[in-house]
This record gives sequence, C-alpha cells and structure tokens, in this order.
Amino acid sequence: MISRFPGLTPTRSRAVVHDGLVFTVAVAPDPVTSSMYEQTVKALGRIDESLALCGSDKSRILSAIVYITDMKRKSEMNRAWDEWVDLGNPPMRACIGVDLEPPHIVEIVVTTAK
Repeated sequence: MISRFPGLTPTRSRAVVHDGLVFTVAVAPDPVTSSMYEQTVKALGRIDESLALCGSDKSRILSAIVYITDMKRKSEMNRAWDEWVDLGNPPMRACIGVDLEPPHIVEIVVTTAK
C-alpha cells in the first residue's frame, strides 16, 4: 500500500494541458457515498468534464491510474470502468491500493492526447 501524507486532502478535480497532452485527476464530488461503484462513476464523470474543457475526450486516453483504498472491492471499480471506457480504444490502466483521505475511496489520474 502507498500512504499519502497525513492531513492532505484529495486533489478533487484538476486538469492541465501541456505539449498536446491533457493530465487530469478526479475524485467523486461531495456528497461522497461509501459505494466504490458510485464513487468511480462520479469520478469518471468528472474526468469527462475535465477532458471536454481541455478539448479532449475518453477516446483519446493514453493511460489511466486508478487509486483505490480496498483492493477486495476492485470488481466494483472495474464494473464502473467497463461501463464508461471507450471499448474501441481501451487505454492502458493500472489499479493501485492506497490510503486516501476519507470518505474518498477512489481517485483517478488520466493522461490523454489533446
């Protein structure tokens, strides 16, 4: 497990464009449910919003890192991801177990071509 520094809050949602790439981070917006599936759906919705604002979309994702607090619940995250991802261009994805600041249990980091 990777631990975050104590007292730091999740990044919520951020995006930046640099050299034709979009880097974005998202967690579920408040209020936060305890469901891994629902938090993943909401975080992925934020990814969609950020990408659109930066002139990209999920079909252009190059890689994704999904941080979750409980690897035993990974199937819930996978279900949300499979419903959301562009199956015509599935990106490389890693899922890593970490300690996130409660009540967040999912955080997603995406790199996309602009």
